[in-house]
Amino acid sequence: MKSLAIPVVLAALMLSGAPAFAQGLGPNSDGPLDITADELEVQNKTCISVWRGRAEALQGQARLRADLLRAVFAPTAGGAGTGGIGANACGDLIRLEAEGSVFYVTSKEQRVRGDAGTYAVESETVTLTGDVVAVQGQNVLRGTRMVFNTKTGEGRMMGNATGRNQGARPRGVFYPSKKKTDAPK
Repeated sequence: MKSLAIPVVLAALMLSGAPAFAQGLGPNSDGPLDITADELEVQNKTCISVWRGRAEALQGQARLRADLLRAVFAPTAGGAGTGGIGANACGDLIRLEAEGSVFYVTSKEQRVRGDAGTYAVESETVTLTGDVVAVQGQNVLRGTRMVFNTKTGEGRMMGNATGRNQGARPRGVFYPSKKKTDAPK
């Protein structure tokens, strides 16, 4: 008898993390966050850094690529926007926003793409929107909005339509595993 391998971790393909990158961009990612792009713009007064042109954030085995990555940091006391001493001080990461051709990968077998994405540190959630496709091995999920909690592993895929024969509903295609569960007799 063949078993149907439904990927529990499809949504885990998304960003994960905690304040100040304590847990990281992906599962088991606790090293430094490495961001690169063709161009970097730093907006000290608002504690935002904008990475444009083939932007990529790496941490451990996790990789986030997009046309644009925007890192939003918390202003520190006496820091950004105050005009006083230390006016350019910014603290921990609040969120990471990705725009245009967004790809997130945690391993060779797990990947998600969408048109835009946001990783919110405090709520430990990742949201991808647009034409969202999550893949694990041969298994595929499609929708227009995917929200995933990186701490609890709970997620939700949504679409733009409801009812039978509507094309914009969430859809999943799952392939049976190739492992045999019953030994031949």
